[in-house]
Amino acid sequence: MITETNQACDLVIFGTKGDLARRKLLPALYKLEKSQKIHPDTRIIGAGRADWNTEDYINVVKKAIKKFLNEKFDENIWKKLSSRLNFFNIDVSKDIYFLELKKILHEKKNIIIYYCAVPPNTFNAIFSGLGKVNLNYFPSRIIIEKPLGISLETSKKINNQISKYFLESQIFRIDHYLGKESILNLLALRFSNSFFFHSWNNKIIDHIQITVSEEVGIENRWNYFDQMGQTRDMIQNHLLQILTIVSMDQPKNITPEGIRDEKLKILRSLKKIHLNEINIKTARGQYASGVINGRKVPSYVEENGANKNSKTETFVSIKVDIDNHRWCGVPFYLRTGKRLAYKYSEIVVVFKKMSNNLFQEFNKNLPPNKLIIRLEPNESIKIEFLKKVPGLSKEYKLINDRMECNYFNINNTKNFVDAYERLLFESMRGIQSLFVCRDEVEEAWKWIDPIINSWKKTNTLQLYKSGTWGPKNSDEIIMRDGRFWETFN
Repeated sequence: MITETNQACDLVIFGTKGDLARRKLLPALYKLEKSQKIHPDTRIIGAGRADWNTEDYINVVKKAIKKFLNEKFDENIWKKLSSRLNFFNIDVSKDIYFLELKKILHEKKNIIIYYCAVPPNTFNAIFSGLGKVNLNYFPSRIIIEKPLGISLETSKKINNQISKYFLESQIFRIDHYLGKESILNLLALRFSNSFFFHSWNNKIIDHIQITVSEEVGIENRWNYFDQMGQTRDMIQNHLLQILTIVSMDQPKNITPEGIRDEKLKILRSLKKIHLNEINIKTARGQYASGVINGRKVPSYVEENGANKNSKTETFVSIKVDIDNHRWCGVPFYLRTGKRLAYKYSEIVVVFKKMSNNLFQEFNKNLPPNKLIIRLEPNESIKIEFLKKVPGLSKEYKLINDRMECNYFNINNTKNFVDAYERLLFESMRGIQSLFVCRDEVEEAWKWIDPIINSWKKTNTLQLYKSGTWGPKNSDEIIMRDGRFWETFN
């Protein structure tokens, strides 16, 4: 494992002109500079095809940070960050450019980190280009973004390509949800509190819901999204990663290997969904036109560059069963979609009702206790419980109440870090705990692929109006079990 925490790095960002770099990576680097987490001798090298010099690049970076930074821009911090910036014009299809890059990187003996903020069809040119000029030597690191393929077969192809040139200990597969404060807090919540630790099982929990809801549509990404769909784009990585952290057993230790081993056990325990179950346990939808925040929005097939006959899903919900001792009989309901009523992400743990409630004589249809973990917006933990109605009545009337722990209210918000800020910092430290290993990616595809193949044999796509909570068959999945989706509040 690479664990140096105090060495200078050369961070090479391939695709530095792109949306990911401008929206996420550059503002994250600014914040790391602000918190003094970057080694004084670390360099940031933007690599892309552009007729720019370093001064041009500095101006582009400043403009991007000012636009996408969610706090006040500080010229003193910018002065420090801008002194690290360099630009390298590169055509990744030509070896000569990698030889020139090698000269720049060998000016210093820094640990090199390559961030591939590029489409997957560019990955192999970068991997092989670095390998041919021996820029893949240990302990250099390489960060790759999703999507890692569109199937198990294509994912293996990408992993085989990168494995020709880099060791697994050098490869950092990023899933930004794993860098969220609330996801990390799940480990502390589950494994450091006895009242959660001892109740996290099928004796106490009725079911668990995981929702990632988006207000936006595909945002001019037709060519990318229509090939992927919401299942490949969100379920295969983000939601299954959340599910593994929610459901895994306690690791032997808090190391990358310890955590990954337990997550893998969950992925390998997911029950397959067969063709005869596909319309019972899954729902697919595609957004029609509607209104979001008072603004009319077009349907999916009316987006720029759209194929009017597309059957790609923009919404999916799935009932997941885990075949192990802890979770036998406890369903996990996953749902995610675009152009829904609100943007939010949360985990809802619904506990079983008491079989013999002392107060049931005076109360009918009491709600269950719930633990609600809000991932965004306003990360928080809420516990819903029953209490007595105040007053002099001889009857013990109960009402539902809520205790809330809001991270932004009880913690110093200066200590809060963005997901990309955290993941970039961890990559500089060489710690892989928050990154996804090859086995995790491929086990997720093994479970997802049969579902996608079954959909091709059934006509299960339903339209839903933009600004709603998705198609009706999504509600039917959970209502069939006598349950209902928790609503945003």
